[in-house]
Amino acid sequence: MRALLATLALLGASLLPATPAPAAPDASAARVEAAPGTVRLDGVPVRLREGTTQVVTVNRTRGFRARVTFWALTRRGWVERMQALDGRVGYGGLVAGPRRRQGSGTTPLGTYRLPWAFGTHRRSEDWDLRYRRIRRGDHWVQDNASAYYNRYRNQAQGGFRWRLPSGHPDASERLTDYRQPYEFSVVVGFNRRQVRHRGSGIFLHVNGRGATAGCVSAPRWFLVRAMRKLDPAARPVIAIGR
Repeated sequence: MRALLATLALLGASLLPATPAPAAPDASAARVEAAPGTVRLDGVPVRLREGTTQVVTVNRTRGFRARVTFWALTRRGWVERMQALDGRVGYGGLVAGPRRRQGSGTTPLGTYRLPWAFGTHRRSEDWDLRYRRIRRGDHWVQDNASAYYNRYRNQAQGGFRWRLPSGHPDASERLTDYRQPYEFSVVVGFNRRQVRHRGSGIFLHVNGRGATAGCVSAPRWFLVRAMRKLDPAARPVIAIGR
């Protein structure tokens, strides 16, 4: 009898489902994040923020021409996602950010955030960045006497001298006057502390006919794709070098 019971016990155990072994961690699912520090991409030094996984580099090639490259951090390291050879910088060349002066036509060297965007189109479901559509009366304030210096503001809100003629050193940019370059425009976080006379309104925008007045520009196709790729969770930055 004991032998029969033992046989039945063994048979029952063999019919039970096997307990699955613990799954090995999936390395491909691991989240890759950058630690603060400096890396060099396309020869441009990039000061990374904590968690940055998207970078746009701007490498001036000659005159006001520049190579603009979009990078993403992967398990294999920094990978180039797209590159435009016909980028542009300011007609005044490049200058260290703290030494920049308003109206100089210079583009500031350094690494800056890409926090949000504006343009002429309705917001697309494909865009993750915060976005504002340009409407009548919208300006980028360049009035050094205004508390809204280097800020986006509508003239109906007041607080800056929007009636100043375009040739005046404190004249603000009426955004509807620049529909082609500002069709897609990503704000560059230069002079966030509103240091007067340092400069206002530095963007990554669509190419115009020639050099910029201090912004970085790239072909339209690059901005169209960048708007789809840029993700605030990736803490994107732009690094401008020589």
